[in-house]
Amino acid sequence: MASVHRRRLWQQSAIAILALLCSMLYVFGGATAQAAAATTIAVNGSSAGRTFDGIGAISGGGGNSRLLIDYPAAQQSQILDYLFKPDYGANLQILKVEIGGDANSTDGAEPSIEHTAGNVQCNTGYEFWLMEQAKARNPDIKLYGLAWAAPGWIGGGNFWSTDMIDYLISWLGCAKADGLSIDYLGGWNERGYDISWYEQLRTALNNAGYGSTEIVGADSDWSVAADIADNSAFASAVQIIGTHYPCQGGDGGNADTCPGNATAEGTGKPLWASENGSQDMNSGAPALIRSITRGYTDAEMTAYINWPLIAAITPNLPYPTDGMMTASQPWSGNYSVGESTWATAQVTQFTQPGWQFLNSGSGYLGGSEQNGTYVSLKSTNNSDYSTIIETTTATAAQNVTLNVSGGLSTGTVHVWSTDVDSPSSATDFVHSQDITPSNGSYSFTAQPGYIYTVTTATGQGKGAAASPASAALPLPYADGYEADATGSEPKYLETMQGAYQVEPCANGRSGQCVEQMAPIKPIEWQNDSDAFALVGDTSWSNYTVSTDVDLEQAGTAEIYGRANTQDRPQSDQAAYLLRASNTGAWSIDRSDTGGTITTLTSGTVNALGTGTWHTLALTMQGSKISASIDGTAVGSVTDSTYTSGQAGIGVVGYQTDQFDNLDITPGTGGIGTYAAGAISSGMSGMCLDDANDGTANGNKVDIYTCNGTAAQVWQYSNGTLQNNGSCLDVVGNSSTADGTLVDLWSCNGGANQQWNVVNGTLVNPQSGKCLDDPGFSSTPGTQLDIWDCNGGANQAWTMPPVVGPVTVATNGMCLDDANDSTADGNKVDIWGCNASSAQQWELSGNTLRNNGKCLDVAGGATADGTLAELYTCNGTGAQTWQPQSDGELINPQSGKCLDDPGFSSTAGTQLEIWDCNDGSNQQWTLPTV
Repeated sequence: MASVHRRRLWQQSAIAILALLCSMLYVFGGATAQAAAATTIAVNGSSAGRTFDGIGAISGGGGNSRLLIDYPAAQQSQILDYLFKPDYGANLQILKVEIGGDANSTDGAEPSIEHTAGNVQCNTGYEFWLMEQAKARNPDIKLYGLAWAAPGWIGGGNFWSTDMIDYLISWLGCAKADGLSIDYLGGWNERGYDISWYEQLRTALNNAGYGSTEIVGADSDWSVAADIADNSAFASAVQIIGTHYPCQGGDGGNADTCPGNATAEGTGKPLWASENGSQDMNSGAPALIRSITRGYTDAEMTAYINWPLIAAITPNLPYPTDGMMTASQPWSGNYSVGESTWATAQVTQFTQPGWQFLNSGSGYLGGSEQNGTYVSLKSTNNSDYSTIIETTTATAAQNVTLNVSGGLSTGTVHVWSTDVDSPSSATDFVHSQDITPSNGSYSFTAQPGYIYTVTTATGQGKGAAASPASAALPLPYADGYEADATGSEPKYLETMQGAYQVEPCANGRSGQCVEQMAPIKPIEWQNDSDAFALVGDTSWSNYTVSTDVDLEQAGTAEIYGRANTQDRPQSDQAAYLLRASNTGAWSIDRSDTGGTITTLTSGTVNALGTGTWHTLALTMQGSKISASIDGTAVGSVTDSTYTSGQAGIGVVGYQTDQFDNLDITPGTGGIGTYAAGAISSGMSGMCLDDANDGTANGNKVDIYTCNGTAAQVWQYSNGTLQNNGSCLDVVGNSSTADGTLVDLWSCNGGANQQWNVVNGTLVNPQSGKCLDDPGFSSTPGTQLDIWDCNGGANQAWTMPPVVGPVTVATNGMCLDDANDSTADGNKVDIWGCNASSAQQWELSGNTLRNNGKCLDVAGGATADGTLAELYTCNGTGAQTWQPQSDGELINPQSGKCLDDPGFSSTAGTQLEIWDCNDGSNQQWTLPTV
């Protein structure tokens, strides 16, 4: 069989000779240098070449499709059409799904069909549903199953066991019951292989009536090829060699080259990139197409399967923008179609599995990887063909001539193109021109940064469905699980570890509850953690989450609040937790992205026991974190590390506890506070003043001409107003009478020292009265009092600017002064929220300030991609920011929005400005109180 590698060497030698001749002609006044850069592609229908097996994507490797099943019917159908419908969007030809194992395999845990031995539940999870949806749109799509994890009972913890083979056959039986025929089956994702196990699997499949299901080995690396070449029994058991991330750079790499494996090629078996990608849906499109074209030209790979299919997960989880699309808001129906969809369509809408690669029509433009690559395929009718050309690494236009021969059609060809360097609906998947060949030959110019398909096939199309706008999930939110089917995952609940599904309530309670179904530690793919699940919107800030809990065994249940950034593994989850044990021990804890759990406060109540129901509640209001058990407050603590995030439920370990009546109610205000500064009167413009600039108890508080002294610098903290370390105090502790004077007193937590800012007034909640300038006085030194709120100017107070964290909707990360520095030009980036001074932003007028410096557009430029930095405040347009109702921060000088480039979740990513696009990477939550 002719090798593509040998063909490339011949091509490069020929091109080198041609280049030498051309340079000689140039010296003698002949041909120009540009002629040497032209490429001629021989699309010869008689050429040798491997059989094309298809382009696909993976649902799994960690719950990445989880929220798709909860989308409203209209938007759900649109998303599925973009993924699977022929001649509409990605037009995927292979769907690979995770065989659930109750353990996290990147973005969550997918449920097993058999949590305990012998108890098969075919209706768990969503992968069978997804395969049905794909088949309904494209009956020819191929289906592929692979396990990342497995229930802990299998083989006593040994994956390579007969138990696992039986489990896979049970899974195939569930698929069959749903009318699904699985075309391909793998072993254990990226965990090597056991030769005798694969041989046993092949025999078992044949005996169980699944002889047509082909085995892919080993979903790891090329090492399996040597054993297949040396072992005929193993070679008979494995039909396809599947390797992961074979191109340059590996997982998430640039794929400029895709080194082949001579041993694998020598087996004659189909060679697949059975997992590839791990790239952002937009910025990853160039590497995606290179992996396909260079995967064949370099390594004779005949299938490419992208990880993942879609990021249908909340944006606080790892890889929240990887895939063909994103769909993180089932409550709003909002979704985004990625550039990777259209890069994929440039292949899938013009080919079919079973077509043949043409080696003569596949190679590098100009013989150099820098210029781009091309592959040609012919249809099973031996007439139609498609040539895919990518110029994603080119820096100049490429002149391309195609010579068609060998029985292929010499009729009109249709040119389709996508500009992957600059994603835009105007340049995505465009039917740009038709060309009539002359004697089977035609030419065109390929611009850099593009994918082109020239084809005789027809019928292609570009979907036009539009997404609704993004919106937060409103509070209050509640779920009693009564509308959910037994065995299903509750609406919006994302299981991170273990298996949370709806089951009949136990211990005297009727109706439906949520139960953690994994009774022992699973055979894991990544590290262990508590079995927990998250629910809701990452923008939630001040709220109370409560749930009823039935401790089925001795152990500890937990509820989560403000669950935000999660690193890998899933134990690296930033959140607050309330933990309660059957013994009555409780604690309020803080977990972080390093996997550390810190106890903030703890105690003991009467033993909760087992087999009885109790109610746990966790409240987050500003920096106050408090908890209650069965309606009784048990403790509180002040901590400002996390400002927003989801709620959640969990168990410490793998108890099969039940949960019911999830209830999330909103708190008040926001996540910021007021900067230390002056408070001025709406009556006189004078300032709230510590009359003697002293710390003595009873020192009077008056109005006085604003002068910037320490006596007029007030700090609003946890509902108190403090000056010189003392609190603004209603005289007499419990007095509520009109005219009661106010003074300064040692802070003692009393109700007479609490003040709420309400529509520009300062209200003491104990009395319900307002801080008052008596008699509308304008006399400096007038002592203030409390009085019935009347809306008068003498009760109107202007507070200092608001200060606090600024978070981005993409992932809940915080706007950050990269080095906590005051140096001009210091970069502004995103970072995990940590309550440090580098993340305390002051909203003052139309500026955002940190450490006394202003958020600034570098150089006052207006171009897309101009970086954001900190700079000395100067009042210029580069430092002006206008908050919009949808969360955008517009810089009016440029007309562009503050932007998290590429929807990045990488800590340290410097921010920039970009055309406003309603994306979650341009939606910012500003500090409010």
